[in-house]
Amino acid sequence: MAENKKKKPVSFFNSRLVSVISISLALFLMGLFLIVGLLGNELSVYMKENISFSIMLKDGVSDSEVKRTEQMLSALPYIKSTRYISKDEAAKDMVAELGVDPKDFLGHNPFQASIEAKLNAEYANIDSLKVIEKRLTASTNISQLLYQQDMMQIVNNNIKKIGAVLAVLIIVLILISFVLINNTIRLLIYSKRFLIYTMRLVGATPSFIRKPFIKYNITSGISSGILAICMLSGVLYYVQKQLIGIDEIIHWEGLLIIYAVIMALGIILSVVAAHLSVNRYLNMDIGKMYYI
Repeated sequence: MAENKKKKPVSFFNSRLVSVISISLALFLMGLFLIVGLLGNELSVYMKENISFSIMLKDGVSDSEVKRTEQMLSALPYIKSTRYISKDEAAKDMVAELGVDPKDFLGHNPFQASIEAKLNAEYANIDSLKVIEKRLTASTNISQLLYQQDMMQIVNNNIKKIGAVLAVLIIVLILISFVLINNTIRLLIYSKRFLIYTMRLVGATPSFIRKPFIKYNITSGISSGILAICMLSGVLYYVQKQLIGIDEIIHWEGLLIIYAVIMALGIILSVVAAHLSVNRYLNMDIGKMYYI
């Protein structure tokens, strides 16, 4: 008898530990895909905001007019940053790139002064640029906009495709995680099916029977969520050490949201799985319980 009393708490502890580890692994995989999705989104923003285009200024624009134009551009909601490039700087860049000075065979500097601008991510697309071009060329100091339309289109198309694939993978992984969590909890409740039957015989209501199982799985969901978050933090710490510059892409606000989602999913999926598993045995005949 003494041996049986010692085995029960050990068995209970082992089953709970296995349950927490199983659920935390499912949440960990889910969290990894969410972080990959976050990285993909942040990387797409980073790429879009680093696509620059040139705003060509008309000849004879004075320094004061250039400064006024720069201030006007910086105040626009769709402009992220600007950099003025004079005619001489443009010529130097060409000499550095091609090794040939156009003044040698043209006799003059053919380049125009320009302002290199970068857009905020939500405006970094061809449709927005066409509207922006119409507005900016209405200015007396701006002659035209030069941008790589094909490259911008390719970048946006690839980002959309990658985003769609990641969204599908995340949804599939959430469904797989729910199945894994559901199976883990079903196995735990399976061992209590005769207890559920006994409680039902003595007149316990379905809500009264479900209550301890749901409480138990809320605790397990919280523990699993914390463990999954610790594992994700460890992986991120390792990645940050290995990939220099990734701090510029990963933002803690997004990570905190993912951690909150993981914790919430750990609790919600555990509670839903417990509710479904208990319901399975609430109306089951005693005969069937021996053969499932």
